[in-house]
Amino acid sequence: MPVEFLGAGYGNPSTETVPLTGPVFDPGYTRDIVRAHEAHGWDHVLFPYSSDGPDPAQAAAFAAAASTTIQLRVAHRPNVSAPTFAAKTFATLHETSGGRVTAHLIAGGLTSDQLAEGDALEKDARYDRLEEYARLLLQAWTADEPFTHAGPYYRADSFVLRARPGTRPGLSAGGASRRALEVGAAVADVFALFGEPLAATAAQVKLLRGFAAAAGRGLPRLQIAFRPIVAATDDEAWAKAHAIRARIEARDVGPVASLSSAPAAPGRLPENTANLRLAELAAAGERHDRALWTPTVAGAGGLPTSATALVGSYRTVADALLDYVDLGFEIFGLRGYDLIEDAIEFGDHVIPLVHAGVAAPSVASSAGAMICPS
Repeated sequence: MPVEFLGAGYGNPSTETVPLTGPVFDPGYTRDIVRAHEAHGWDHVLFPYSSDGPDPAQAAAFAAAASTTIQLRVAHRPNVSAPTFAAKTFATLHETSGGRVTAHLIAGGLTSDQLAEGDALEKDARYDRLEEYARLLLQAWTADEPFTHAGPYYRADSFVLRARPGTRPGLSAGGASRRALEVGAAVADVFALFGEPLAATAAQVKLLRGFAAAAGRGLPRLQIAFRPIVAATDDEAWAKAHAIRARIEARDVGPVASLSSAPAAPGRLPENTANLRLAELAAAGERHDRALWTPTVAGAGGLPTSATALVGSYRTVADALLDYVDLGFEIFGLRGYDLIEDAIEFGDHVIPLVHAGVAAPSVASSAGAMICPS
């Protein structure tokens, strides 16, 4: 089974530990971060979506011209354009980039960011809309003849996309709610989860597999997200992790310009299932399995705004990722706290170990289910 790595195609270097000092979208930084990932063993970069950020498709088009092989994952929210228009956008970008585009559909996890662009649809209904949107994209990319569609959210009358690319773009989605899993199982090529302990993750995969079977499909390719904190030794990695935690707590600014979320009011519960699960996980303890660490999920008001971390030596984190490979995961979505520097370190030292482990599985992976004390 091939294993791939997806990094950040962001427009500025800001993170929870690095304040924004320049523009929110710096084309030169986008070029540099994409090239760094391409040169150091990564397979994909993600261009995120937020109401106040750059157009991910335009950023990806710029990055495509500055790169050669890296795959372009382009986030998109169904509320911002008609699916027929989006089909043309992604088809054109896919063709001009040499077949490197996957559209990542986001139902929308934060009501305030949806409302900023006039979208007041409730959460479950947003997934219903996403499913209809995805089906229209797939039909537009593959139909040879004009088709007509009349659904709850969209209409098309004798539409045909004559400018179809030679191969269709990929389609990914994600989430943790039952409806998110149902929709992803029905329409997505790739389904993305946030990093949870192995047992909980295996349960999510089991649910997804059942929904895919009910939809008459095979299981989508599985992706999972973490924040890697790595070093040459475990002790050095944990020292780095505690320093990162201190920097996050010192800033206490909540989400930053490079993320597609916004601060929540203190004391308010997370709005989406993925963040609620992360909040419950963090409350259950800081350390799980080989290397999973939860303090990185906390943002403003103590609410989750980020993914869990994997902390350890290059070998430890590689083995932790191989535990998820054993669960069927093929794509790892990862970003550090110093975006380019961490991408280079991880690409040079951890990615080769994971590839080697996939090629020659080790009995060491059997230790991955062990739960570390908090």
